Amino acid sequence: MPSPTLFFETMGAFQRTAALRAAIELDVFTAIADGHTTAVSLGTHCGASERGMRILCDFLTVIGFLRKKGNEYALTEDSDVYLNRNSPVCVAAAAEFSGSKMQRENYENLSGTIRRGGVTLTELGNTEAEHPVWVKYAQGMAPVAALTAPAIARQLGAESGAPMKLLDVAAGHGMFGIAIAQQNPNAQIVALDWAPVLEVAKGNAAKAGVSERYETIAGSAFDAELGEGYDLVLITNFLHHFDPATCEVFLRRVHQALKPGGRAATLEFVPNDDRVSPAPDAMFSLVMLASTPAGDAYTFSELDRMFANAGFSWSEVHRLKERSSALVISIK
Repeated sequence: MPSPTLFFETMGAFQRTAALRAAIELDVFTAIADGHTTAVSLGTHCGASERGMRILCDFLTVIGFLRKKGNEYALTEDSDVYLNRNSPVCVAAAAEFSGSKMQRENYENLSGTIRRGGVTLTELGNTEAEHPVWVKYAQGMAPVAALTAPAIARQLGAESGAPMKLLDVAAGHGMFGIAIAQQNPNAQIVALDWAPVLEVAKGNAAKAGVSERYETIAGSAFDAELGEGYDLVLITNFLHHFDPATCEVFLRRVHQALKPGGRAATLEFVPNDDRVSPAPDAMFSLVMLASTPAGDAYTFSELDRMFANAGFSWSEVHRLKERSSALVISIK
């Protein structure tokens, strides 16, 4: 029998987002980890009403973030690891970016955006110079990147210890370049981003103990002087903001900055040619439609063509077990 369930679940999906944001703002997950397991205790500890806390925690139980036995709540394994602020890999801070008002506003007139094919050229969305969203991104998404950056560094051979000069484009939080510097004491990192964003990256480099090998270039990836002689250029979550022709302009700059035989390592959401799988990669195209004039989630064949047109000899794609996106390695 046909069912309207998917329709109603999707139309009400904003309730899940709101509930999770509220729980993070009230620090419910950490409170439960610390032993406040009833609605009464949680309400007192978090500064909320018993009724409000009961209804919130019941909702979070239904959607899979909590477990309930009798009148007591407990964290699921995932919530304990990723939403409990006592955990070293807590990603709750990511809500400041992914669930921010700036992000939600991108979808308020999605039908109009669809008619135009993207945000208007006079409204550059997230691609506007020094857009404040990128400071929030750098601050909020660092814990998420820290989960996968070490594995990507190993994929790129950082543990070999070979001397390496690395350019980290649109470095943001800087965690991918920092992970390479941590694994390779002979790696010199140059991070490129807007000046306010680089302050976040430099702070993370200091915490990681790699500041002496961490330099920065403030400015646009399309205009700033990049330097040359790089062994590796990191391009993480950047190309999807632009149309292919613009990407190729940028990639020619990367090609010029690399030494012969150097590599570009591109972290991207890479859907299959059918454009509907894998689901997280395929669905990311909508994010770009809502927030950029012409960005997209590109298939590997499209990325391969861009790199080839920019002068690279060949590219290969590696699907990552640690996250939904893929790593594309291109050789000069």
